[in-house]
This record gives sequence, C-alpha cells and structure tokens, in this order.
Amino acid sequence: MFKIQTLNNISVLGLERLPAERYTVGATVAEPDALLLRSADLHKQDIPASVKAIGRAGAGTNNIPVKNMSARGVPVFNAPGANANAVKELVLAGMLLAARNIAPALQFVSGLSGDDATLHKLVEDGKKRFVGMELPGRTLGVIGLGAIGVKVANAALELGMQVWGYDPAMTVQNAWQLNSGVQQAAGIDDLVARSQFLSVHVPLLDATRGFINTARLRLMKKPGVVLNFARAEIVDEDAILAALADGSLQAYVCDFPSTKLQGNLKVIATPHLGASTNEAEDNCAVMVAEQLREFLEQGNVRNSVNFPEAVLSMGARMHRLCIANANVPNMVGQITTALAQRNLNIADLLNKSRGELAYTLVDVDSPIPAELASEIGAIQGVLSTRIIPARAA
Repeated sequence: MFKIQTLNNISVLGLERLPAERYTVGATVAEPDALLLRSADLHKQDIPASVKAIGRAGAGTNNIPVKNMSARGVPVFNAPGANANAVKELVLAGMLLAARNIAPALQFVSGLSGDDATLHKLVEDGKKRFVGMELPGRTLGVIGLGAIGVKVANAALELGMQVWGYDPAMTVQNAWQLNSGVQQAAGIDDLVARSQFLSVHVPLLDATRGFINTARLRLMKKPGVVLNFARAEIVDEDAILAALADGSLQAYVCDFPSTKLQGNLKVIATPHLGASTNEAEDNCAVMVAEQLREFLEQGNVRNSVNFPEAVLSMGARMHRLCIANANVPNMVGQITTALAQRNLNIADLLNKSRGELAYTLVDVDSPIPAELASEIGAIQGVLSTRIIPARAA
C-alpha cells in the first residue's frame, strides 16, 4: 500500500488512476509516500521525511522547494503540455481582444446611457477611438517552443499570421509538432525585432526574469502587443507601462493582475485563467497521478523537473533498487560492488544523470536485503535509496 496526501482539490479522473486496493489518498493522510497538489505553497510548510515524491497537477513548480527536494533525493513531477490547449486558446483570445481594442470598447459601451437614439449617436461618434487591426499578415514572435509555444505558433499560422519562433533548448518531440511554416529566429533580439505581436512561453529563471524590458520593447514593430501567459516576473511591468504610455505598445495582455497594471485601459489582465478549464485540470491530474504511480510502483521517472528521465522495464520476478545520488565519479562502481559482496546478480541496470543529480535503477533476480539499502545509503553522495520487491508472478 502507498499513501498519498492531497493538498488541493484534485480532479476525480486523476484520483481514479490511484486504485484503492493499492493507494490511500486524502487530505489528512499521515506519513505520506507522496504529495499531490496544485497551488499549495510547500515553501511555507514542513515536508514529512516519509515523502518519496511530489507531483504537481500543472506545469510550473514555483510553489515547491525543488532544490531542497533534490538534496533529499525526492523527484518533483509536473504535467508539461497537459494544459497546453487551454493556454493556447487564451493566448489566441488575447491576441484578438488586443488587435480589435475590444476591452476598452466594452468599457466604453458599458458606460453609455440614454435612449436608443442617444446610444446610437454616441456609438457612432465613439467607435473611431477603437479602430483595430486584422491578424493576417501581422507578425507573431513566440519565445519558447515547448508544448504551449508550439500550439500557439501553429494556430497563428492558421490565422494567416507570419510566425517566428526561438527556443535554443527545443526538444525533438516538440520539433516534430511544429509547423514547417514557422520561421526560426537567430536569437531573442532578432525575434523581437521582427514581431508586432510577442508571446512568451518560458519558465521563470534568473535568466528570464525581466527579460522583456525597455531595450527589447524598443525593438518591436509599432504598435506592438505583448502577451504573457507564462509568469508575471518575465516581463518588466514598468517598461510595459512606459511603452503603453508613449504609444509604442497598443496593448499588454497577461494572466497576472497587479496594482501597477490595475486601471490601465491598455492592459488586459485575466485572473490566472491559463489552465482553468475542466479539461486541463483533468489532463494535468491524470498525467501526474500516472507518473507518481509509475515511480512508486516501479521507480521509473517521467517528466520530473529535477531528476533525469529514467525508464526501465521491470520484469515480474525482478527486485529493484532505486538510488538517487550526486553525479560524481565511481558511484555506479561502488553500488555494483556492494551488490556483488551480497552475491546479488544484476539482471539489468540503468544510470542517468541531469546536472548535479544522478539516478540509478538496478534489477536483481533475488530479494534485496534491507540492510543493503542502508549500506548503499551510507555511501558519500547517495541521497536516497528504495527497494521495490518483485511483483507477483
């Protein structure tokens, strides 16, 4: 049996992937093997020593102390791409709203009063203030071609836009999904200079904090539209407000309201709606629940933000040793030596690394003594060890 503590309401479709015969799941579960959450802030609470994995039913993991979990040998899972269509649709809606000045136009209409004849005259006199532009032929730059960025780029092409993209770390899988009509920029500045619409889809890192700034906004075609459905801090709000004031930006569309932006008629700010669809919540919950289950039952790692991808098929009669350790020389040698000293025959072995962290799966054809896991755990640099007994034949 495994115990999973839920820290937020999780989609029933996701919870159904954790069958009751093997899992105890709930908000009050004590000494959990794993945590399953959405927006709960783990920076503000103690994480039990029993926790072997954390799963976030969403893409971002800013609410999880990932570095601390890495030091404990605990993988943090997320659901990249599960909410991609929901965010894509919101980006497209934002582009249309901004291009046609719909938000200020709606506010204008809501403030009118009088009889029908008066309203008609006010509308005809006032509509010239909201003249917009059409999307075909306009240029969209997409920074970050992950699951969301690819969908946004492809959809914009279908709308008749010219689309440029930039992502130095694009995966082969996402490259296969990207429409061949999307053109590749030489760098961020090159992409921004080509774009009248700019959509950012990158994680919040030291390198991306505030990187849409005054200098880059000056490069954009005028009047520009910036769309930010990634993280608020990626865009310098002061630079945005200055560009809106001088007319070089027509609109700023984001999912992150703030006191600075509040009340500006050229800002369209939604209340963090990016993944707020029933479908996205279901997809995220299902994806992360399946990843937690595979890790707990087999030790495999898929879509972890701190661990390397590590998937090794586990035979029905195999016993598995799972080891997280610092990525240093001779670690595998020390592990295999410890197994040999116990006369355990290695049937299969997988070792993967990611930055300073490595992860090893070892399958043997006989039971693994608990003391062996303790011995390996005492090796300098080993962060966590776990034994998964053979499944019933």
